[in-house]
Amino acid sequence: MTGLVSLGRNAAQDVRVLREKQDRLFRILRSLGRVLVAYSGGTDSAYLAWAAREVLGDNAIAVTADSPSIPESHKREAADFARRYGIRHEFIPSHEFDNPAYVANNPDRCYHCKDELFRRMEQIAPRYGGAVLVYGVNTDDLGDYRPGQNAAKLHGVKAPLVEAGLSKAEIRELSRMAGLPTWDRPAAACLSSRVPYGTPVTPEVLKRIELAEEQIRALGFRQFRVRYHNEVARLEIDRSEMERALSLEMFDRFEEIFRGLGFLYSALDLRGYRQGALNEALGARTAPADPENRPS
Repeated sequence: MTGLVSLGRNAAQDVRVLREKQDRLFRILRSLGRVLVAYSGGTDSAYLAWAAREVLGDNAIAVTADSPSIPESHKREAADFARRYGIRHEFIPSHEFDNPAYVANNPDRCYHCKDELFRRMEQIAPRYGGAVLVYGVNTDDLGDYRPGQNAAKLHGVKAPLVEAGLSKAEIRELSRMAGLPTWDRPAAACLSSRVPYGTPVTPEVLKRIELAEEQIRALGFRQFRVRYHNEVARLEIDRSEMERALSLEMFDRFEEIFRGLGFLYSALDLRGYRQGALNEALGARTAPADPENRPS
């Protein structure tokens, strides 16, 4: 993404509209007094944590789940961002893998993950003077099936970005205007989203996926997913990067990575990276969207 978000006006009017929405967000956060931000380090939650810090200072606390479903690189980036911008930050243990309903990996998996996170945040809120729980869902997320939003409603978690009327593109642009390095961060999702519904998710499976993605990233690719199909690893690479992947030398590198992690077969998906690709196997019936684009 480059340049200003186009709202059908000239550039100066675009900036004015964005500033008005940011001011609205600041007013909403100020009215809450003290907040715990569900913070993964992605574009949305990083902007929300930064905004809360701007308005509330040390009364804004960012909370990150310490879970096998979150890549270690994401945890490091979240901690680095918080340090850079003076945001109070805490990792809290998340035990969704103790819940058989989560491990079963049915389409409501994200509900159980978010339910666990919000329960843990509720437990520590008294330590911070009864801070209000907030998370980084935006207006683009509202039309999809997102079980995590049901968990948020159950726990009374507020969505300041939605209240301010902010879309994903607007959050990216405001982040860019603020100089935040997360403004163009690729879409992220938990590692469990790489596993087809019905295939149990375990820390061991997710670690294999994480290690594979770390090595693919080390090759210089930016937007991709490693999808887990038991003995098969299916690699989705964004179409803008696909040409670089299509060489015998790169095929050998991919094969070496996947074989080294115990996969018998590997495949390069010719349709490229796309969010929620594992839903395609659910067929034409009304299918829930995998939380590939869950609040980040």
